[in-house]
Amino acid sequence: MIPKEPPKIGSADEAANTVLNAIRHPVIMVNEEGFISFANWEAEVFFGASGSHLARRKIDSYIPFGSPLLALIEQVRERRAPVNEYRVDVSSPRLGGDRLVDLYVAPVTEQSGSVVILFQERTMADKIDRQLTHRAAARSVTGLASMLAHEIKNPLSGIRGAAQLLETSVNDDDRALTRLIRDETDRIVSLVDRMEIFSDERPIDREPVNIHAVLDHVKAVALAGFARNVRIIENYDPSLPPVFANRDQLVQIFLNLVKNASEALGSQSAGQITLSTAFRPGIRLSVAGSNEKVSLPLEFCVQDNGPGVPADILPHLFDPFITTKINGSGLGLALVAKIVGDHGGIVECDSQADKTIFRILMPASTEPRNKVREALQ
Repeated sequence: MIPKEPPKIGSADEAANTVLNAIRHPVIMVNEEGFISFANWEAEVFFGASGSHLARRKIDSYIPFGSPLLALIEQVRERRAPVNEYRVDVSSPRLGGDRLVDLYVAPVTEQSGSVVILFQERTMADKIDRQLTHRAAARSVTGLASMLAHEIKNPLSGIRGAAQLLETSVNDDDRALTRLIRDETDRIVSLVDRMEIFSDERPIDREPVNIHAVLDHVKAVALAGFARNVRIIENYDPSLPPVFANRDQLVQIFLNLVKNASEALGSQSAGQITLSTAFRPGIRLSVAGSNEKVSLPLEFCVQDNGPGVPADILPHLFDPFITTKINGSGLGLALVAKIVGDHGGIVECDSQADKTIFRILMPASTEPRNKVREALQ
């Protein structure tokens, strides 16, 4: 029997480029003169420039002077051996702030003085760690909410009733005080009611949901009310599959985020909010108590061009009672984190001056195709 001729896969260079472009991490090659002689697709995204543009620049035009990366390149050239370095800060005006990466730097034996650099961004690993912290914080609020509902609401109803009785038998000056007691009592009850949402452990009723229909609804509500003076831009991926979620809870999530963005913009004349959706394959999250990994390919973002979140608050932004608002309760974003976590997703905030992005990663629907088509209609 004559064996079949193996399929042709093109030149070695084409095959190498195909493999490198399939890697979901930025990979570049720096030649002996310090120029970036190769960049895969992820590197173009990381550096915010095309491969042809990068080829005309030296690595030190993107990496700040004194960066450990520049020292690593020299070290690899001298020793002719690969080096790993973890949690290296490569932040710069061109790359933006808070760019923390793990690095793998290796020599290219066929080209004297050239090195290959692989960047592994810490964002996703840190994001998952913080998400677990957010879920733990939400669970602590769950217990607190159950206790408050029982131990505080009943006495408060008695205090309010007593204030109403006093109001009928006091003079006008004192009546203002009884009304103050009633109003403050109602305010505390309202706060406890909001916290009771955290104690709702019932299974979520989920189905395939068209996220663009949800965002259109949120946009209409926002423009008719709290964001009437804000420009809202849509940047959607029309081919996005449905998200497996509860529609009402998705509306609640994005109303919270858009309202926060609108309040952050304040009276800024050029204020704008961008709603975007995208498909990001390759994001998988381990599930506690199981060997399975859940895929989170759907990315939904709410971005504003406000002043940004203070750096000292950013790591704790989704914790309960953390707020930058004068009269805020600090429960809105904690509730967002709980709902997203209940759906098996991740929520994170990236913020700097003039740019704040709330990014949500969620699972896609696995329902049969006929139900998926119904959701997209």
